[in-house]
Amino acid sequence: MLTIAIRAARSAGDIILRASENVDRIQVDSKEQHDFVTEIDQKAENAIINILKTAYPEHGILAEESGVQEGNEGNEYTWIIDPLDGTTNFLHGFPSYSVSIALKQKNNLIVAVVFDPLRDELFTASRGDGAALNGKRIRVTEQASLAGSLIGTGFPFKLQQQQYLDAYLNMFKSVCTNTSGIRRTGSAAIDLAYVAMGRLDAFWEINLKPWDIAAGILILKEAGGVVTDLSFNDQYLESGNIIAGNPKMHQLMYQLIEPHVTDNLKS
Repeated sequence: MLTIAIRAARSAGDIILRASENVDRIQVDSKEQHDFVTEIDQKAENAIINILKTAYPEHGILAEESGVQEGNEGNEYTWIIDPLDGTTNFLHGFPSYSVSIALKQKNNLIVAVVFDPLRDELFTASRGDGAALNGKRIRVTEQASLAGSLIGTGFPFKLQQQQYLDAYLNMFKSVCTNTSGIRRTGSAAIDLAYVAMGRLDAFWEINLKPWDIAAGILILKEAGGVVTDLSFNDQYLESGNIIAGNPKMHQLMYQLIEPHVTDNLKS
């Protein structure tokens, strides 16, 4: 299953890389304010689904652009797909976007791939087998204090997220004043992979979708990281709210963020 997921991610990555040379010719539509979809998102997603469905026609699909495709009755497998995580970056030639593919068996994530086609960085994980970058095992950092730490985040930029903006800005201020810095790549999948391999010490974001984070979560967990929602529970795929890091940094981040969690962010 991991081999098939890698093949699908690389196929989508090839489509994205070829298109990146002629971004000005790409058809762009707006799903809502500040949220775009391109013909490349759709082509990449179709390529992924074709490969997955050829190998596993009975499996279900949850994809960002095409939505839900039910699997055969009684089948317990669902692929969770973001064909181009970081579409706005892609459209501006900003070099940070990825392909994200995860497989869930019932309630457990069991396979994950995050592929950065620009850097040819392939992050992979299988449940119980650890995580890797281009085939080499990766682990979270051993950072044990907020001082000196580097944190990733994503901003609530979509129209429906504006209700969370004040709470998020309070979280941002708390994290910013207690750490060495905050970075935003524009791809939650990449952010989680970077925590898994030690480029970031922790990450938090609110109101994400399952396809944004499913693959990154498994990669991070298999690299020794901890992931919860803002209520210190495991409902992150449902709520879209996430705190992630090595065990110590996750605890410290939670202590910074929890005082600013409003009722509408609690899962």
